[in-house]
Amino acid sequence: MNIVVTGGAGFIGSHLCEELLTYGHRVINIDNFHEFYSVDIKVRNVLESTGNLKYISELENIKSKEEKIRKLCELTESENYKLYYTDIRDILDLEDIFSKENVNLVINLAGLAGVRPSLLEPISYEEVNIKGYMNLLEMCVKYNVKKFIQASSSSVYGNNKVVPFKETDIVDFAISPYAGTKKSCEVMGHIYHSLYNIDMFQLRFFTVYGERQRPDLAIYKFTKLILEDKEIPVYGDGNTFRDYTYVKDIVQGVIKSIDYLLENKNVYEILNIGESHTVSLKEMIEVIEKELNKKAIINHLPMQMGDVEKTYADISKAKNLIGYEPHTPFEEGMRKFIRWYKKGER
Repeated sequence: MNIVVTGGAGFIGSHLCEELLTYGHRVINIDNFHEFYSVDIKVRNVLESTGNLKYISELENIKSKEEKIRKLCELTESENYKLYYTDIRDILDLEDIFSKENVNLVINLAGLAGVRPSLLEPISYEEVNIKGYMNLLEMCVKYNVKKFIQASSSSVYGNNKVVPFKETDIVDFAISPYAGTKKSCEVMGHIYHSLYNIDMFQLRFFTVYGERQRPDLAIYKFTKLILEDKEIPVYGDGNTFRDYTYVKDIVQGVIKSIDYLLENKNVYEILNIGESHTVSLKEMIEVIEKELNKKAIINHLPMQMGDVEKTYADISKAKNLIGYEPHTPFEEGMRKFIRWYKKGER
């Protein structure tokens, strides 16, 4: 099956591409290599996910971003994998891709991520996360692609007081532009499902962590700063809670969603994909300290705008509908992440 994965050079996307390839699918990776973080990180993600790490030194020696990515596209192309260096906002490029790739299913992981950055650039978040997403939906309509998976987010719940969060909860009270874009995508997705019979999952991911994690995320950042004997910024009193979900469990949720879509018609579902276990900020830091055998130097700061107090997924719907079952306790996932970080695979 020909599967488009947007954002396939990113953290979750590269793990998903790797898994899809093991199943024998043809992966069409669309990524714009946005400089939200180092291009070299995404280059390594692509090489690792396609089994081409032998080319890492060759690509590291190329200084030009454009030339580096062009070479990456050449080196990784195979019968089952094709990387396109473009932006989902570019409707003409998408038209070219969909017109020749005979796409069967789209998984949209692309987009601007992060609650705090969205406060600074709300218009950019709207342009990428909503307009780019709609471009993909329009391509599905034009080229008769009837299966679509969209990455939504636990951020749509805002500061919901009732926990754990259920898909039936009202999510009309987002507290960041990022969350607002994700809620908008859910609504727009239902419109395209109703009008054009596109079978669709909206997967609300809960605080994903693990190998290849983005450097701006707390677990990666705290690990780096603790090892460097630098202060870590802790916003609030450490009693915010997150439903940390290991990246391989997230990928399992996507794979099971694919299986369900292929076996069923008239599907529009929103699913929580989380661990269904909360960990406080204090506890998260303690786990990192234990794995590193090193104490953190903490700089306490006020809570930031847009931050939610707790995320906590009720995953009973995902369990019952698609057979989703996370298997990685937080401590085990953190050991895997720390081991990866110390090996320098970043």
